[in-house]
Amino acid sequence: MLRQRTIKSLIRVTGIGLHTGEKVTLALRPAQPETGVVFRRVDLPSPVDIPARSDLVGDTRLSSCLVLGTTRVHTVEHLMSALAGLGIDNVYIDLDGPEVPIMDGSAAPFVLLLQQAGIEEQAAPKRFVRIKRSIEVREGDKWARLDPHEGLRFSFSIVFNHPVIDRTGQSVDLDFSRTSYLKEIARARTFGFMQDVEAMREAGLALGGGLDNAVVLDEYRVLNADGLRFADEFIRHKVLDAIGDVYLLGKPLLGAFSAHKSGHALNNKLLRALLSDTAAWELTTFERPEDTPESVAGLVRQFA
Repeated sequence: MLRQRTIKSLIRVTGIGLHTGEKVTLALRPAQPETGVVFRRVDLPSPVDIPARSDLVGDTRLSSCLVLGTTRVHTVEHLMSALAGLGIDNVYIDLDGPEVPIMDGSAAPFVLLLQQAGIEEQAAPKRFVRIKRSIEVREGDKWARLDPHEGLRFSFSIVFNHPVIDRTGQSVDLDFSRTSYLKEIARARTFGFMQDVEAMREAGLALGGGLDNAVVLDEYRVLNADGLRFADEFIRHKVLDAIGDVYLLGKPLLGAFSAHKSGHALNNKLLRALLSDTAAWELTTFERPEDTPESVAGLVRQFA
């Protein structure tokens, strides 16, 4: 049986929010089967729980922000991506501030944190959202799509009018039954442009951003002294974000995600379109090894 997973022990980390610029401590705690991923704002007079669900995404300006009433948790996508990449189904995430810390701008610090906490299987079958028929959303020349696929596949393409990005890969197609999330995606950092910084900060965004937690470009080059971690780090980070956004389905995906110039808003629009069409998806489990497709078994091995 493919089983649900949680972490073995509580673990904490402190960092800065990318957009709020506020110091925040994050604690990860084990959770029972069928709990899902639940964020808890412990800094409020009465703690507020916000499940990590696509229907609770209420702000998509440069991040995915969960909103429940007047309570918000900003920039959940990198941590959600790490949880998806390690196949963790159930966890509580306590925050003493309004935003998940940005760490180094990638998912790698969260992967390390989760590995340090330890991962354990639980006595409940892992439930997947299996795509049964294709769903697509479009906004102008941007689009995002989900198709049936026995496994997990992400394809993405971007277009940026910038000499550095023009020279690097602007498309990628990854089948995670054969590709390691930890090796190929987790270390890819978020990126931004110097010419946009002033406007973002006037809008109350990127207040905690800098060269230690993002790849920053001027009009011609990368400003980070250590350069890029991957030759095509930009497109890999877009996949990292999309994996985190898609995990807001509340269950791991069995299907193929593809997109062109998509971002958090369109990714969320796609999930809402999927969930509103009950004929396009189903929940499925694999309780006997002989019933598990090799592509799914390979996918779970990559999570191990």
